[in-house]
Amino acid sequence: MRRFRDEGQALLLGLVSALGLPPLDLVVVLPVVVPMLLRLLARAGNWRRTLWLGFVFGMGLHIAGLYWVTNAILIRADVFWWAVPLATPILSVPLALFTALPCMAVRWLPDGWRRVLGFAGLWTLSDLARGVLFTGFPWNPWGSDWEFPGLAGTVMIQPAAWISVHGLTFLTVLLAGLPVLGRRGVAAAAALLLVWIGAGSLRLAWAPHPGPDNPVVVLVQGNVPEQDKFDRGAALTNFRRYLALTGDGVRAASEAPGEPGAKRPIVFAWPESAFPGLLEEDAMARQVIMQAAPAASAGFIGSVRYGADGRPRNSLVAVLPDGRVAATYDKAHLVPFGEYQPPGLPLQIVPGGGFEPGPGRRTLHLPGLPAVGPLICYEVIFPGEVVRDSDRPSWLLNVTNDAWYGDSAGPRQHLDTARMRAVEEGLPLARAANTGISVAFDAFGRELARLGWGRAGTLTVALPGALPPTLFARYGLVIPLLLSLLAFVSAILPRRR
Repeated sequence: MRRFRDEGQALLLGLVSALGLPPLDLVVVLPVVVPMLLRLLARAGNWRRTLWLGFVFGMGLHIAGLYWVTNAILIRADVFWWAVPLATPILSVPLALFTALPCMAVRWLPDGWRRVLGFAGLWTLSDLARGVLFTGFPWNPWGSDWEFPGLAGTVMIQPAAWISVHGLTFLTVLLAGLPVLGRRGVAAAAALLLVWIGAGSLRLAWAPHPGPDNPVVVLVQGNVPEQDKFDRGAALTNFRRYLALTGDGVRAASEAPGEPGAKRPIVFAWPESAFPGLLEEDAMARQVIMQAAPAASAGFIGSVRYGADGRPRNSLVAVLPDGRVAATYDKAHLVPFGEYQPPGLPLQIVPGGGFEPGPGRRTLHLPGLPAVGPLICYEVIFPGEVVRDSDRPSWLLNVTNDAWYGDSAGPRQHLDTARMRAVEEGLPLARAANTGISVAFDAFGRELARLGWGRAGTLTVALPGALPPTLFARYGLVIPLLLSLLAFVSAILPRRR
């Protein structure tokens, strides 16, 4: 009975720890969960038992954190009805393995503060591996628990500019684990929290002034239901909706009062796959779109396009006022089982084999506009992989379609991920979403404007300038990697008498 009791406790702790993830952001549960988990692991009989309990904990964490994946299956339930009860648990299995490994190592870590420090380092190393192996899935790291709205959340995520979200995960696990040491541990956790708050506040107060202002961006949110995107009969209606919204939004932006001589260029952005066709091949459609917004200097429009190999790409097409295609960007990080099918599976899940990935990060340079770094949907979740190092843009544009996941935690988690990238890179970020949430952040991750879920409309934002490259922007994932390794090595070094 004790064996089953321990497994039930591990599963419950995993489920409760998911309350700290966006959009609830109840990070206060972790100082309860992590000490209880460490005690549970410490009393396990052997390393296999410890590994199993860590796996059960990870299953609880990821099933609760990724429940919304099932919503995408429900849209095609007539075909994939059999996958409805399986999707989230199956996805959670490999993710739980990454959780199980640092839990297994607790058995061999020395007791006391070194166990807490070593566990924090190993947990972060496992998260770093999760973001790279098997194409990577760095979703819901515990460092994102601090992205609650308002000034408090903005202060707490500022150190990501130096150590990234993975560094915040390290600090979070360390902070949550210290109470297991008793009064001294609680005092150390309080001191760490005060230093963290102070560092974030000082960065906001003393950071260098941003560079030249970026364009006025009109984010177009059509609020097209995902079922209608599959309906060929609704294609013209959806296109007209986006045309009308674009015309109204750009017109309002051009007529807005501003300082004389300080008029900025206006660009507009449609979400991922918003154009119901092949925009690169449709010159008439491009001209119609730009004629609807004559004051715009460019339009960035999500559309499928075909390469020279005859394979489709999930792309962003940049269009000039005369309707010419100025540049295209092809999504490089594709969603497994959504946009491509991993080889070796006996079932054909993705029709036609899915999309072909693009070559990777790119910066788009359009006449008269600051350089922009495009990111399509899923690509924004990868820290350290959103900017081309040799050609740093002035701002980031993320186009996405979260309608697949409904009005759930999924779109909110995706939104907070985009916010973290703005802080890490020191770049303002504009996000155009089909059904929401469309939003813009400055280079500190402060929200500038928002258009909520399930609304059709436009969001006009005068984007501020970029900051100089942050420490993380210069050195990337090497920083959290070294931080985690240093913590682990410090924990296992023999104690001097």
